[in-house]
Amino acid sequence: MSAQIVLASTSPFRQQLLQKLQLAFISCSPDVDETPLANESPRELVLRLAHSKAAAGLVQHPDSIVIGSDQVAVIDGKIIGKPLNRETAIQQLSSASGKAITFYTGVAVHNGVNAKQEAIVEPFTVHFKTLSHSQICNYIDKEQPFYCAGSFKSEGLGIALFERLEGKDPNTLVGLPLISLIELLEKQGVSIL
Repeated sequence: MSAQIVLASTSPFRQQLLQKLQLAFISCSPDVDETPLANESPRELVLRLAHSKAAAGLVQHPDSIVIGSDQVAVIDGKIIGKPLNRETAIQQLSSASGKAITFYTGVAVHNGVNAKQEAIVEPFTVHFKTLSHSQICNYIDKEQPFYCAGSFKSEGLGIALFERLEGKDPNTLVGLPLISLIELLEKQGVSIL
């Protein structure tokens, strides 16, 4: 297999996850409008955006195998994004307290050599403890998760917010479901082991 592997993402979290597979890869920045379409479900949104990001990466690197990924968090049936500030982070974690949030992560692999495309949507559910306002503020002040969907970093102190986790692959929660990605890459002839 000689095609270059490209991660169509500038997320340091996704780059760190992909490094676990010990594959040589480069990253690029896909120029994709992430605005949800009218009546688009969370699954449909992340699948569309994963495909769009992989396609945008393939334009930049046409003879490559490109990985695109996108993730949304859903609480009470509503998509929540990155908080971007302390006030919104407090609101998001207050809403999550004592509840379950489901994350949907879409991953698409586009092969520029043979024009094959593979994709999946991987759900992962986080069950939150009942949190006091003080606990929420302490967490936000310590970790400042303003660029993380749902206002937490599960790979850091955010783990203290949870009662339990439910899903196929804990990497999904960080933004790249490696177990499923390995399956998609192997379908493209990329051997991991």
